[in-house]
Amino acid sequence: MYKIGIDVGGTNTDAVILDENLKLIHSVKIPTSEDIETGIAGALKQVLNETGIDRELVTHAMLGTTQCTNAIVERKKLAKVGVLRLGYPATASVLPFTAWPEDMVDTLSNTYALAQGGYEYDGSELSAFSETEIRDILQNWKNKVESVAVIGVFSSLKSEQEEEVGRIAGEVLGSSVPISISSSIGSVGLIERENATILNAALMKVMALTSDGFEKALKREGVTNAAIYLCQNDGTLMSLDYARKFPILTIACGPTNSIRGAAYLAGLENAMVLDVGGTTSDIGVLTGGFPRESSLAVDVGGVRTNFRMPDIISIGLGGGSIVRDINGEVTIGPDSVGYQITEKALVFGGSELTTTDIAVRLGKVQIGDRELVSHISQEFAEKAYAKMAEMTEEAIDKMKTNSDDVTLILVGGGSVIIPEELSGVAQIIRDPNGAVANAIGASISQISGQYEQIYIYAKQARDEALQDAESKARTQAVLAGAIKETIEVVEVDEIPLAYHPDNANRLRIKVVGNLV
Repeated sequence: MYKIGIDVGGTNTDAVILDENLKLIHSVKIPTSEDIETGIAGALKQVLNETGIDRELVTHAMLGTTQCTNAIVERKKLAKVGVLRLGYPATASVLPFTAWPEDMVDTLSNTYALAQGGYEYDGSELSAFSETEIRDILQNWKNKVESVAVIGVFSSLKSEQEEEVGRIAGEVLGSSVPISISSSIGSVGLIERENATILNAALMKVMALTSDGFEKALKREGVTNAAIYLCQNDGTLMSLDYARKFPILTIACGPTNSIRGAAYLAGLENAMVLDVGGTTSDIGVLTGGFPRESSLAVDVGGVRTNFRMPDIISIGLGGGSIVRDINGEVTIGPDSVGYQITEKALVFGGSELTTTDIAVRLGKVQIGDRELVSHISQEFAEKAYAKMAEMTEEAIDKMKTNSDDVTLILVGGGSVIIPEELSGVAQIIRDPNGAVANAIGASISQISGQYEQIYIYAKQARDEALQDAESKARTQAVLAGAIKETIEVVEVDEIPLAYHPDNANRLRIKVVGNLV
């Protein structure tokens, strides 16, 4: 029995095969293609052909992809979204798409409506919900929108109105128009939750294309018995059907795959992880075997959101980052030769001076032809190397929660450029398979479920609230593809809402379970 893990990065697409004991059988790394899907198919074909395994013995196939992130950044392949907010007239002073980049609003069609409904912070109705009003709005959107985002004021306290709108939308617009419900996506904070829901709705077409393409690639290669999963940004997996409902959960899954893969390779549950790619380096923190989650609102493609995201810092330092001498000062990046490093870097006969060339010149790594960088002065190379160390140390320092030296796990194809000693780091761990840690992370992951809601302890006992949230988190995990009997709670986050007079708390519970 085998598992296949594929991870698509900006520079390379990696594929690995693991056996039933999660032992790495083989790995390949090929340049990421312009259309992404060609690279996925190529990596899959190569790793299968080079191992010669029986395709029918592949039981699981996992994909970590940048497709959704790229679609938002590049404003491509996004759906036309209709935004329906329940909260008129109270929220009319701040309309949907406020503070969004203009080109993004134009891409999504700038279609929205404010309807009556929503709740007060104590659960009472903000204004009377009207089914007739909702039907009229949706009827007007027929053949105008490809996806719908539904947002209600304080739906994180009560979600009944949002769910009713979802039901009505299914009747009016038909099953071909997907509906995104904010209470299942974002956290407390109307505008940020609304933004996250709009992005989720906008990504429905992208995810449909990506998931369908992965399925077809597997079938073309004779992998017909495998359960298919996509990677989430908390270091776990979700079923194909679940991913098609919540494509936004794939954003930033690349760094989290690397963090999970690093944990597996190093055998550690708590450490800092530096994933060095061709263009950027991502730094994250491993806590209890999973990536640390960000507690702040996060900007995605210029849009402020509050959905679940890993706590990651990215810097413009990678194996293909371009090194320059500007008036005696060394600069590194942020531009990079990326996946063209084997054509453009000096050690491969190219004309661009990269960080990899510097490492080769100083004898830190043997890649390409060292003679092609012999003309670089020792002094300049050492200055560039010191700059690379400084950039890394500053980023690590930003991720620390105290002044103690940390254990650092180095992964990623570009990790050869990182110095052996760094200030603030007690130990650096490297693994021969670190270059494909992201694909390993994709293939070893479990299934997660998470539920978050505001509970008023004056009206509902705390124990009952905890049981309710855990039950709903378990349901989410099962829907995402977990075996019910293997699910266990891994995180409970309870935050009192100081402004609420009746002891209200934001309760978030996360569970994980094994794959079906």
